[in-house]
Amino acid sequence: MSTSDPAVSLNGLTKTYKDVTAVDHLTVDIRAGRVTGLLGRNGAGKTTTLRMLLGLAAPTAGTATIFGKPYTELSDTAHRIGVSMDGMGGVPGATVRGELRIWCTVLGLPAARADDVMEFTGLGHAADRPVKDCSTGMRQRLALATALLADPEALILDEPANGLDPDGIRWLRDTLRTLAGQGRTVLVSSHQLAELEQTVDDVVIIQRSLRYAGTLADLTGHGATRLEDRFFELVDPTAARIPERTKTRA
Repeated sequence: MSTSDPAVSLNGLTKTYKDVTAVDHLTVDIRAGRVTGLLGRNGAGKTTTLRMLLGLAAPTAGTATIFGKPYTELSDTAHRIGVSMDGMGGVPGATVRGELRIWCTVLGLPAARADDVMEFTGLGHAADRPVKDCSTGMRQRLALATALLADPEALILDEPANGLDPDGIRWLRDTLRTLAGQGRTVLVSSHQLAELEQTVDDVVIIQRSLRYAGTLADLTGHGATRLEDRFFELVDPTAARIPERTKTRA
């Protein structure tokens, strides 16, 4: 699949809970082989959008496809799409290596693949540590390692930087760029604008409905404007600005 082709297509995607519309007629294509940031405030509909894309929630209206088909209709889905989302859960009592090897068994992969992804994600030193004793940052690395086990074509990551220290955030940034450089599609949701500005190729901004879809370069004027400033102009153009400090007279 070329980078001009959409890896993910959302068409009129809508989700309503009783009287609350969480996602409102979202239509956007996400290109293959690039890092795309799905950006929005907490409660903007990012996770709901990803859940509909992954078949975990039924849309009220519209469609969501990956590689041209709904997630539930793809063949070999678990090998083609790597997913990291909150609430996926782990294996009670397992060590880092043990949990990854269990997933290797589920996916029909050799046990040695667990060691490969531990090395890649910097978890080799913690292989025998119980998952319950891992820090939040280590759990984020473990979630990414799990998503990478089957060497997928696409990665869908929900807030992967949460809990990472500065070293971990820098590592994540470099890792996502490396994965896209290998031709993978990376869709990452986040509200951490400064970090995503250094990572993504394309940006999709939502506040229940679509506010922007395109390249980061076009959105920021090739860096002339900060992503954060453009973000708030799009999601809340009436937000009050802090006035410039009044100059004192000599």
